[in-house]
Amino acid sequence: MAAAIHRIKRRDCLVALVAFTLGTISFPALRVARRHVRRIEAIVERFDAVHASYESPSLNGRQLFPPDDPWNTDISREPVDPNSDVLIASVGPRKSLHPDFGSSYNGEPWGVPYVFVPGNQPKVKIKFTYADESDRGPYPVPPDAPIEGGPRSDGDRHILIVDKDNWILYEIYRAFPAGTGWTADAGAIFDLKKKSPQRPIGWTSADAAGLPVMAGLVRYDEIVEQGKLTHALRFTAPHTRRGFLYPASHFASSSQDTNLPPMGMRVRLKADYDISRFPPQARVILQGLKTYGMILADNGGSWFISGGPDQRWSDAQIETLKGVEGSDFEVVRMGKIEDH
Repeated sequence: MAAAIHRIKRRDCLVALVAFTLGTISFPALRVARRHVRRIEAIVERFDAVHASYESPSLNGRQLFPPDDPWNTDISREPVDPNSDVLIASVGPRKSLHPDFGSSYNGEPWGVPYVFVPGNQPKVKIKFTYADESDRGPYPVPPDAPIEGGPRSDGDRHILIVDKDNWILYEIYRAFPAGTGWTADAGAIFDLKKKSPQRPIGWTSADAAGLPVMAGLVRYDEIVEQGKLTHALRFTAPHTRRGFLYPASHFASSSQDTNLPPMGMRVRLKADYDISRFPPQARVILQGLKTYGMILADNGGSWFISGGPDQRWSDAQIETLKGVEGSDFEVVRMGKIEDH
């Protein structure tokens, strides 16, 4: 009842506003205004319906990057880093794992969307802020490419595009339409047929660490359709150090504190952590975190993991991931750390 009254009051306000713009609030003007308002509401409802029904495209079991790529490598038997406890403490041992994706948020698809295009998709020019560390392109951005956070977002505004015929991934960070092209902070192109890393040392990408964003997403098609997670995820930490390690290529900090994690640091869920109490969607994700772990890709909230938006996600099941804490993870032994 309260919602219905709210809609009626909102409609009355809109009718009065439209009538005022017509220059009168006479009965004929109000009747015309009501027709305009009904049309506006119909457009909004169609817009909301499109966004509410968003489903991420399926890879149908096809794997991004070769089987021996770092993203797709089983690290469950790798030794633990000797500084694991300190590094975990720097991210937050009592902080919860935080799934930053789901069905929808504030009326927009919730997560980092991606789109498939054919090999003959027309390409457009991108003007990059960090052109010296971006792949020039052009990029096959379709006119209706989904933008992270929606078209009005002022956040990261990632656009991820997969050329499904040539198996090439295009990623853009902070993308805004500009005439017949786009402006963006940074962009990167990855050949999905080749191993990582593919960025020059010291280069960023659409992610701070120089990594491909899409490779580290939780996707509905793999978790529910395939029933398994066969690659590492990306995650964020609030404080990082000036350094990166394979497969990352870029740091995003000036701190020299060796007790802070470098970009590219890999963690995994401890083998003895009991995941049997979790619902199906969460359990598949957690098993993947035991086998493939997750790679530090950007500065951000403690233990935030990214995924593709999809109306079919069970937000209630995904929410249970917050029952996992930082202390339930361990750092996989790190190799050489670069700082240039």
